[in-house]
Amino acid sequence: MSVIEKSRSELGDFLRSRREKLRPRDVGLADGRRRRTAGLRREEVAELAGIGVDWYVRLEQGRSVNPSITTINALARALKLNKVEHLHLKALTRSGERRSFQQETVPASLQRMIDAMKHPAYVTGR
Repeated sequence: MSVIEKSRSELGDFLRSRREKLRPRDVGLADGRRRRTAGLRREEVAELAGIGVDWYVRLEQGRSVNPSITTINALARALKLNKVEHLHLKALTRSGERRSFQQETVPASLQRMIDAMKHPAYVTGR
């Protein structure tokens, strides 16, 4: 198993363990119908985090996905993670494949065009 695969597996195990620790009433949901296993359902975590169910399932199954910091923070809130658990989640989702931030400059011709516009505008990078 490669380092990346191991990291993804650890991420899935961590998410699953935190999901199983929570009860619906812990996050303001009704207990509802009977549950076969303890904890929240994947669908409930995804809804609480404001992400797609399929996306959450991919994370928990250790598939090749790279969640944004916004997604990581939303999951931390949904799973009621403490500060240490939140930092651990961030560490598990870090990928050596990510490029570091690189400042870009707007070409002069494009800047002149933007400056000539009468309405607000912005330029996005690559």
